[in-house]
Amino acid sequence: MTIAATESRPYHHGDLSRALVDAARRILEKDGPAALSLRAVAREAGVSPAAPYHHFKDKGELLEAVAHEGWVALDSFLMASRALAQNARDRMTSIGVAYVQFARDNPALYRVMYDCSRDKDALPDQMKEEGAYCQVRNTIAEQAEGGFSDIDLELSTIAAWCAGHGLAEMISFKQFAPLKDLLGGEDAFLRAVFEHLGMFAKFDKG
Repeated sequence: MTIAATESRPYHHGDLSRALVDAARRILEKDGPAALSLRAVAREAGVSPAAPYHHFKDKGELLEAVAHEGWVALDSFLMASRALAQNARDRMTSIGVAYVQFARDNPALYRVMYDCSRDKDALPDQMKEEGAYCQVRNTIAEQAEGGFSDIDLELSTIAAWCAGHGLAEMISFKQFAPLKDLLGGEDAFLRAVFEHLGMFAKFDKG
């Protein structure tokens, strides 16, 4: 599921800020972060080299806007996947699969989202409220049916998020190819992995 930027075309009117963000996303997905500059974005959007500076003081500020769009898109994608699930356990699996699909299909955007978040003192605003992170936490709370303390719920959410992020980083590993074939494809492989994440909870901790 690729979150495509607006079709490439010169900017003529309307929301210049949006046009510049869309242009930045096209450059990122096509040529990678090294090719991105305000001058390159202006050229891609079909505006003067000075135009981006009316909205972004530098490349970092533009990347922040791109990351914002990425988090919003991820929130929407997870929410749509969660809504299709039949119960809390299936919702957790569906969220995990959707997360990895998003990262797989939007690699440059996904990388920018994390690069812009790594040194922040708080999670991006788009992960709060009903955003992606809270969707994971709320789904775990539903599945636990009140059996978790607040700290356990937070730690479980972090663990689930890290599992999704780790699988997103490893999904292209060639070593997984035989298992993907055996299970019926990559999405079936993803679903099986997330379904097995809860297996350890079945064992008595003594």
